[in-house]
Amino acid sequence: MPTVRQHRTTEGIIGPVDYTARTRYRGTPGLYQRLQPLGWWLTRHGLSPAYVVTLEVPGRRSSIIRRTTLVQVVVGKQRFLVSLAGESDWVRNVRAAGGRAVLGRRERRAVTLQEVALGERPPVIQAYLARAGRTGRSWGRAAEARHYFGVSAQASSEEVAAVAQRYPVFRIADPGPADAECRSHRR
Repeated sequence: MPTVRQHRTTEGIIGPVDYTARTRYRGTPGLYQRLQPLGWWLTRHGLSPAYVVTLEVPGRRSSIIRRTTLVQVVVGKQRFLVSLAGESDWVRNVRAAGGRAVLGRRERRAVTLQEVALGERPPVIQAYLARAGRTGRSWGRAAEARHYFGVSAQASSEEVAAVAQRYPVFRIADPGPADAECRSHRR
């Protein structure tokens, strides 16, 4: 009987990860974890888009500073962070830290992150999808809307409101308390 070779699949490793499934907690994919230092370096040296920032927050169990590269979105005059993966590590760490974190690019500063109420999330998520001049016909916007939020690229407020409970959103209150803990983590 001939042997059948098993082929390794690259689904979710190289291609997009489907984050639309309901789950209580979503761990960080391995490839993304390995690429994080590159994201930090690019952001720190101003080589990433202006809306990309690095979040530094103590781990909820270890108290070791955890860094995550995120997209910041502006609605009106307020800045927000949206968790594409839903209940992820950085969200849980921010909650455990009482919202205290360090955020920035080349210059970093202490901030307080305030979780946004469910009813206020849809316009922020829509702004997230439309950032940097993306239009409804943009390939990036369509792919992100489909893979991360499970909505169309030109999703209505009602469509976004139907999935908003799965995506924590945080308002960035700046400047935050520059306590000794936050200052000690600045470089």
